[in-house]
Amino acid sequence: MSLLEVSGLDCGYAGRSVLCGIDFRMEKGDLLGVIGPNGSGKTTLLRVISQVIPPLKGGIALEGRPLRIVRPKELAKSISVVSQNPPASELTVEEFVLLGRTPHYSLLQFFETKKDLGAARRAMELTGIVRFKDRPLDKMSGGERQLVLIARALAQEPKILLLDEPTAHLDITHQVTVLDLIRRLNKELGLAVLMVMHDLNLAATYCRKLIMIDAGRIRKFGYPHEIFNYRDIEEVYRTEVLIERNPISLKPCIMLLSEEDKGGLRWKTRQKD
Repeated sequence: MSLLEVSGLDCGYAGRSVLCGIDFRMEKGDLLGVIGPNGSGKTTLLRVISQVIPPLKGGIALEGRPLRIVRPKELAKSISVVSQNPPASELTVEEFVLLGRTPHYSLLQFFETKKDLGAARRAMELTGIVRFKDRPLDKMSGGERQLVLIARALAQEPKILLLDEPTAHLDITHQVTVLDLIRRLNKELGLAVLMVMHDLNLAATYCRKLIMIDAGRIRKFGYPHEIFNYRDIEEVYRTEVLIERNPISLKPCIMLLSEEDKGGLRWKTRQKD
């Protein structure tokens, strides 16, 4: 039985389909990236899995149970979402991370228990932010707030982590910090991860498998070396690229070409599919 199964899924807004015929499965320990151009439906996929919007057709099952019959509080114990816009708040880091414990509160519980405090502490330790626990969020950098968002999601103790462009607006130092953390959590905790990514090179480096979405449909699903060839990239993203291999990891490396590059180099003859 798969941890998450998406079958024949159509979804969208105001009766208009954005995604059509989506089929894939996630198992425990998977690390899947979702790539595709702007407007292709990547964020919409996360929104329908997290039940922010309902499917128009098809279904989603969590450990064999249709999501439509899973209560919101129970769903929040299994699936955590990390958005791409870390908030600037007067709450301290610890107070914000403790919000992730809300799904675990019992009826008429108004204050956190020792178990809640322990879960929040572990989440902050895993993300390396425990030293900031008393600092207000609005006094932290964007990269630090992204780690706080991940800590809050971990405090929920989920089975699946959904991330919407977790490295958006971050410098390269924080991009590597965040993605190294996500991969470590995936490996050490067996946490299943599904994340939307714009940077194709980061997706190739960190994701075990990739879902390429084009015009609301899955064009390809597989390992980075199966996904990244110049024909598919050019057809989906409408731009010319050169594909090489990282000399250390041997994973695909996508190089963009300027107009000047295109005019001065007969580069396609050097590429292998």
